[in-house]
Amino acid sequence: MPQPDLAHLARDLTRIHDAVITGGSPPVQPRALVKRSWDRMLRLGLDPAGGNRRVVAAEADVESRRQRSKLRLIVEEMKSVLLRAPDAASFILVVTDADGVILWRDGATAARRQADSLGFVEGAHWSESVVGTNAIGTALAEEAPVQLFSAEHFESAQHPWYCSAVPVHDPHDGRLLGVVDISGPALTLHPTVQTLVSTAVRLAEARLMIIQQEQLSSLRDRMSAMLQGVHGPALVVDDEGWVAYQQGVKSRERIDVPAPDRSILIPGAGLCLPEKISGGWLLRPSGDRQASVVLRLSRNPAVLEILSDSDPLVVPLTPRHAQILAAVTSAGAAGVSASELSHKLYGDADHVVTVRAEVSRLRRSIGALLATRPYRWAEGVSARVE
Repeated sequence: MPQPDLAHLARDLTRIHDAVITGGSPPVQPRALVKRSWDRMLRLGLDPAGGNRRVVAAEADVESRRQRSKLRLIVEEMKSVLLRAPDAASFILVVTDADGVILWRDGATAARRQADSLGFVEGAHWSESVVGTNAIGTALAEEAPVQLFSAEHFESAQHPWYCSAVPVHDPHDGRLLGVVDISGPALTLHPTVQTLVSTAVRLAEARLMIIQQEQLSSLRDRMSAMLQGVHGPALVVDDEGWVAYQQGVKSRERIDVPAPDRSILIPGAGLCLPEKISGGWLLRPSGDRQASVVLRLSRNPAVLEILSDSDPLVVPLTPRHAQILAAVTSAGAAGVSASELSHKLYGDADHVVTVRAEVSRLRRSIGALLATRPYRWAEGVSARVE
C-alpha cells in the first residue's frame, strides 16, 4: 500500500482546520474523532492560535506522582523497546499519568528542544482542557488509542507534529494508569508508529501482571512462613488490597485498601485492625469473631458504635450519613440501590451521583462494614438502630 504524501495531507488538513475554527465550510469534514474533540475545545473557549496557558506541576509534585504510579515499574523497559526502533532518531517518548501530567520524557535531542517550546515537558498537564486537541488528552477523553497528524491538533503551534498515544490500564482491575505517547515532526510520521505504541502498551500491561503476581507470591511465602504455628484466622494483602495469603478465612480476591486506624470486617475473622508490614498488610481479629454493630441516631451527636469483645469503636456521623445507614439497616440483607437511596433522601432519583459521593465518603470512615452494589451491611454484621 503506497504511503500518503504527508506534505499534501498536512496542507489539506490545515484548510479543514482553518475553515472549521473560523466557522466556515470546510472542503471535507474532519474525522469524527477530531470533530468531537474540536467541538469540545470550541465549547471550552480555547484559543486555536496557541495562547492557552500552560500548567506545569512543581518538581516535588511530579516526583510524588511518579512514586504513586505503577508505570514507574515498566517505564525503563518501554524506553529500551521504543527508543531502539529504527525511526527513534526523530521522535520522543512521553509517559503520563491518568490526569495527563507528563511524568517521563525521553528521545531525540532535536525533538525534545522543539517540544520545550510547546511546553511539552515533564510536569506539564497535557489534557485537552489545557492544551486543546492532542493525542494524549484526546486518548484520555475518548478512552481509546489516538493518532493525530499536523492540523488535526487544535492549536496551530502543534501543527508541525504528529502524536500517537495509547492508554495503559491496570491489568488486574482495569483502572486507567496513564498514556504512552510517541511524538515527532509531522513529515517524519511512519505508518507503523501507532502499531509500535500499541504493542509496547500490551507488553507493558503483561509485564505489570507478572510483576504483581511475583510480588504477591513473595509476600505469601514470607508471611506463611512467619504465621506457621500461629493459631487463629489471618489475612495478608498487598498495598492495594489484593489477597496474598489467608489462614482460617475465605476471602474474595481483593478487599478494600486497609488503613492503619480503621477496622475492617473479614468474614470468618470478625473485626480486624490492619497491621502494616513490608509490602502490604496483616489482618487478624481484634475481638469477637461476630461483629455487632449498633447505629445510634441522635441529634447531638449521631454516631456509629461498633461493639465486640474489645473496646467499642465509636465513629461520629454527619446527619446525612446517619440517614444513609438507617436506610441501609431498614433494607436488610437485600440492600438498597443508589437510585432507591436517592428517593429516600431527596424524594427523587435525580441525586444518584450525590448519593454515591456521600457513600464513598462514609466508607472512608467505616470501611468494608458497608458493602456496595447494592449498599448493605457486610456479611457477618448484625445491625440495629437505637
